[in-house]
Amino acid sequence: MIDKLDGAKLKEVLSRHGFGFSKSLGQNFLSQERILNMIANDADINGEDTVLEIGPGAGTLTRVMAKRAKKVISIEIDRTLLPVLEETLDGFGVTVINNDFLKLDINKLYEEQLCPGFKLVANLPYYITTPIIMRVLESGLPFKSLTILVQREVAERMAATPGTPEYGSLTCAVQYYCTTKLQTKLPPACFFPPPKVESRVITLTRREAPPVQVKNEKLFFDLFHAAFNNRRKTYVNNLKSVFSLDRQACVDLMQKAGLDPEIRGERLSLENFARICNLMETENK
Repeated sequence: MIDKLDGAKLKEVLSRHGFGFSKSLGQNFLSQERILNMIANDADINGEDTVLEIGPGAGTLTRVMAKRAKKVISIEIDRTLLPVLEETLDGFGVTVINNDFLKLDINKLYEEQLCPGFKLVANLPYYITTPIIMRVLESGLPFKSLTILVQREVAERMAATPGTPEYGSLTCAVQYYCTTKLQTKLPPACFFPPPKVESRVITLTRREAPPVQVKNEKLFFDLFHAAFNNRRKTYVNNLKSVFSLDRQACVDLMQKAGLDPEIRGERLSLENFARICNLMETENK
């Protein structure tokens, strides 16, 4: 059992197992105990928690969480990290599953390993952040929170407010399912190898119910995606092109919703999109 897994020891373990970093998997590891504890604090891990970790890497954060949590299950896609994890997690009682989270049967995983109110923690490769987040949010599983380490700009987009440059489709999708809290900032120097971007932790806490009630959820999502189809256009023009509607019909719809037909989509809130959605759904019946 490795007592202390600092940077020097981690590099020695990786070297001994012949591990090579994969650019295609976006692998950047953390080793500073102080930083790892800050992330575990952000995730609010305690002795009653079951934690699902996506992408343990070399197991540095996994070790910190395993000391605090009741149970930790880690999903790792890279087979070459399995012998590394076997060594770094020896004695920690962590279950490691070698699989691609995007292809995993998460309902079966939940039934066999998890429980209501489980927490997810992930240091996500930047290129695959959104698909993983949306798979979790759309799964319907009763998780309590999702604490993720992502590119700083992505974290800020998820927590954005209407009318800001960061506000977009990802904002609307995430905030429909969760409340957001921006947390620890991490410069590239915290990682090895250091990435070319800054990182930030964000916690998404699952809502018991969406903040708006819509009659057609698919239409609702299509409506806010349309808002950012072309940010320079008014929302009426985006509606017209995306939904193949008559311009006057779009203007009438916005006016019925109590909205300025000249407004751009980036200024519309979830409540605004919901109002438009429910009007469209009612009028189409």
